[in-house]
Amino acid sequence: MTDDLRYPIGPWRPPTSAVTPEWRANHIRDIAELPAQMRAAVAGLDDRQLDTPYRPGGWTLRQVVHHVADSHANGFIRQKLALTESNPTVKPYDEERWAELPDAQLPIDVSLRMLDAIHERWAALLRALRPERFSAPYQHPQSGPQTLDSSLSNYSWHGRHHVAHITALRVRQSW
Repeated sequence: MTDDLRYPIGPWRPPTSAVTPEWRANHIRDIAELPAQMRAAVAGLDDRQLDTPYRPGGWTLRQVVHHVADSHANGFIRQKLALTESNPTVKPYDEERWAELPDAQLPIDVSLRMLDAIHERWAALLRALRPERFSAPYQHPQSGPQTLDSSLSNYSWHGRHHVAHITALRVRQSW
């Protein structure tokens, strides 16, 4: 943990060394466990708490939960595209504008159920892949070339990052 409210577990760093089976298994485990971790992070919060920003100028906890569902749905599809097409270019989305859409005000259980389903399928897919499949590439117009391994690392971090936004606010607020 850091004192930076924006990056409570530090910023994402792409893998810099050879990926090991243990490294990959740990990141797949993060994907599999995220829904339970997110549910635990928001357990017992009321609407007032869910509508509290995790930091000044940041999203509300409700928006964070919906954002993770949006982002991870995109991530799952991007990885499936990489596995079924030759180096596809994926579509970025404006996460700030998505967080302002009316569905980001729905009860969080809608997105928690989404995370359950997406992550169950995602973890099953990743666990079934042969190691060489993790080098499958795709192009992201904003962040450049990705492989399944780099994407896996990013989404593993992303889930932990946003769970930490919620849990850190809970600690600061004594919730």
